[in-house]
Amino acid sequence: MQKPSGGPRSGVRAMTQAMTREIGSTGVEVYPIGWGPMPLSLGGRPSERDAMAVFRAALDAGVDFWDTADSYCIDDKEPGHGERLIATALKTLGVAGRIRVATKGGMTRPGGSWVRDGRPAHLRKVCEQSLRNLGVEQIFLYQFHWPDPAVPYAESIGALADLQREGKVRHLGISNASPAQLAEALRIVRVESVQNRCSPLDQEDFHNGLVQRCAEARIAYIPYSPMGGGAGKRQMSGNPVLKSLAGDYGVSPYRIVLAWLLGKSPNILPIPGASKAASLTDSAAAARLSLKPGDAAKIDALGR
Repeated sequence: MQKPSGGPRSGVRAMTQAMTREIGSTGVEVYPIGWGPMPLSLGGRPSERDAMAVFRAALDAGVDFWDTADSYCIDDKEPGHGERLIATALKTLGVAGRIRVATKGGMTRPGGSWVRDGRPAHLRKVCEQSLRNLGVEQIFLYQFHWPDPAVPYAESIGALADLQREGKVRHLGISNASPAQLAEALRIVRVESVQNRCSPLDQEDFHNGLVQRCAEARIAYIPYSPMGGGAGKRQMSGNPVLKSLAGDYGVSPYRIVLAWLLGKSPNILPIPGASKAASLTDSAAAARLSLKPGDAAKIDALGR
């Protein structure tokens, strides 16, 4: 795969990040920037033809870790859209053996809303459907999408442990989890990933010790919505600190944020969302950019 190019303007020195990172303790090394194709499956999504162009851009950039979920769809009339789209892309592009695909279960889309469902029976049902959607006999990384307050957390995690024992999933992860929930999950299964929202304006997991705990336990910390998502994305794009740093390095604010995340800890594997090839290519180039310590500290301060 061709690696992305990119770097600062003349006069600003940048160091190159390590070009692969291990997913937890799986022994599987992937490109430091992953991808969340969720925007390809929600409202306002591109055509399948245009979506395939984004998948090709991911391959060209070397991005070989893709994260999806059975709930990435417009509503409950088409569950699994994102998984099936990935399966189509892997088949069309002939790269199934080169891409690591993670998916999640535990959310439903009735009428287009987002509703949690952590019941063991539901998790078993959607995991088996995800296997069919992806066209695989075993899911590489299966993550519990969101804690369900109506179901004891240990019961949901126990259901994932059963699926792993049965060979339906190879590795397990959790998402939208607290430090206490990680500790509870670790008493039941080996956790290889924690996927949480994290951005310069949402740095809770750096302050509550979760990222550090993951690093100590060789668990991949997978931040989603690194630019804040929705309104947060617009807010951070215009943030004066990020705009100034982007100008200094001659790159986009998006690339600055992703480089900042990579520099926080070697177990961090960001998964920016992208529905356009240019956006994905730009994000992938963050793996070749390291911020000076003083510049990283300026972004740290945004979380205070």
